[in-house]
Amino acid sequence: MNMKVIILAGGLGTRLSEYTKTIPKPMVKVAGYPIIIHIMKHYVLYGFTKFYIASGYKGYVIKRYFKNFRRNGKVFKHKISNKLCDVSIVDTGLKTLTGGRLKRLENYVNDNENFFFTYGDGISSVNLRKLLSHHKKMKKKITVTAVRPPARFGELKVKNNKVISFKEKPQINQGWINGGFFVAQKNFFKLIKNDFDILEKKPLESASKQGELSAFKHYGFWKCMDTVRDKQVIEEELKKKKL
Repeated sequence: MNMKVIILAGGLGTRLSEYTKTIPKPMVKVAGYPIIIHIMKHYVLYGFTKFYIASGYKGYVIKRYFKNFRRNGKVFKHKISNKLCDVSIVDTGLKTLTGGRLKRLENYVNDNENFFFTYGDGISSVNLRKLLSHHKKMKKKITVTAVRPPARFGELKVKNNKVISFKEKPQINQGWINGGFFVAQKNFFKLIKNDFDILEKKPLESASKQGELSAFKHYGFWKCMDTVRDKQVIEEELKKKKL
């Protein structure tokens, strides 16, 4: 089944202002392509080719990028990794917050249908088929990919004033964070009230309190592009063909 993939691509991206003054963050180029294309390529790799881009800030730049491709009504036909994809770009408002952007796509998802969604600035090697299988097995409203981030700074282990271990930005062994690759049932939309709901606040917190939020643990590569340095790290990984 070719599940729908929603990509949240409407935020201001202020922490990457070197680029986002003129283009939305998902359109920032990494290794020759906008990062959103790399995200889409990852879904295509697992056979998912039906995309809904929730645009907002400078959404016309995204439309302009896809406009040269064959169009059928409101759907763009675009080849990604040699697979013909359906790409719908939906204007979800300039000031709409993450939960509200997702809510604006509610009518595009059928009843009793699972769907993927993710942010427009994160790259990962997550196995999407295993993520989907986990979601179906857990039978919860929503599943989040849980990742362990690298530490921001190097880690020293000191004993008697001697450094016995030095690790430059090691992977954190304790704790998990939101890795941004989700699978949800349509009834998750009921937990989002309006445009001003932040996805990571009430909707996901409510799902957690209800016992309706499951976690799929991903131990492989994951990186969110918040800074120029993040952009460089993602470029290095893409050049190594790890993704």
